Amino acid sequence: MKNLIFLFTILTFLSSCQKKEHTASEKAVNTVSLQKLDSIQIYYLGTPIVHDVDPLSETVVFMEQKEFLAKILVADFDGNILHSYLKSGDVPDSYGGLISPLKIESDSSFIAYGYNGFLRYDFSGKLLSQVDHQDFQPPIFKQLAMQFGMEKIGDRYIFEEQDYRGVNVRDSDHYKDLYLLSWLDPETGEREPFLKIPETSIFRNGKYFFAHSWKPIFTVSEDLIYVAFGIEPVIYAFKSVAPYALVKKIPLDLEEYRYFKGGNDYSSVANFMHLRNRTGRIEAINIIDGYYIISYFPGFNRVDIEQGLMNKSPEEATFFRERMQEKYPNRIAIFDSLGNRLNDFVPKGLVAEEMLLRNGELWMVGKEDPNTEKDYFKLYKLVLKKME
Repeated sequence: MKNLIFLFTILTFLSSCQKKEHTASEKAVNTVSLQKLDSIQIYYLGTPIVHDVDPLSETVVFMEQKEFLAKILVADFDGNILHSYLKSGDVPDSYGGLISPLKIESDSSFIAYGYNGFLRYDFSGKLLSQVDHQDFQPPIFKQLAMQFGMEKIGDRYIFEEQDYRGVNVRDSDHYKDLYLLSWLDPETGEREPFLKIPETSIFRNGKYFFAHSWKPIFTVSEDLIYVAFGIEPVIYAFKSVAPYALVKKIPLDLEEYRYFKGGNDYSSVANFMHLRNRTGRIEAINIIDGYYIISYFPGFNRVDIEQGLMNKSPEEATFFRERMQEKYPNRIAIFDSLGNRLNDFVPKGLVAEEMLLRNGELWMVGKEDPNTEKDYFKLYKLVLKKME
């Protein structure tokens, strides 16, 4: 019975994918694009993960993740590595494991939100302060890339809620009880969950979804909190003060976007995990001059989902994964304030999902040839360009 339920669920999803392929909108008129304005070339040989870029102090904070240790590096806009040190592992001033990407706070310091609380370091690595958690739960899911960081409003930060205690996932109506964002107070260590999924969301349609398919992707602009819930192609704008009223809802008409719309039975939820890396999802939201800059993964088509479910040898699985990465690159879409799609494209020479807005400037990580080893990596500053 479980296999039949799972098969029915997958077929329903595949059917929706196929329908989407045939009805993909052609409304994008390419009237606005992104143009590279400036770049930073940082001399470093390795696999860097950029955490934050600060145009005011002209500082970049990034990390190199080793097998057991993570190294913090601080560079300037001339590409020079100014500092390098370890704050993970068995050291007195360790953050104990990061929950969020490092965040530059001033022209001389950054904050680490980790298992050991909120820790502030100066750029040289000296611990300036530490505030313990008031109520700490190990995170269920974390991603340490710059687009998944905290956003500051006033003296507090907004971040993804990590504590789902008391939520009954076997109840199809449990999504109404989820708090998806939290206020974090770095001065007291307090965490205050807030913001539930709106009633109009697909996650309130009575169906079941795989774990964390609702991951909130958010940004802040003009005292509003803009949120996309994972796989759902919609931006919701909420007031940033209680009771966090929903101000507007912006459906995203994305190019051939294929996403999972829920299953009918909880017993097949474990099987939905096969769709985690195959269904469409929103990766980043930024707002510039009233335009929405969206990074997203479009999702596999019907045939490739079927292929992905078949048994493969390790070599076949590797070849399939590489072919899919090439076939389905992350894309960027640009919408106006009314939600009209103005452009939808695969950026050249840029990592579409690694996108960060700081002090009104949009920064993206450069995409290098994986077959060519270089002793540097690049960050690009981009601006909106209206097409003639």
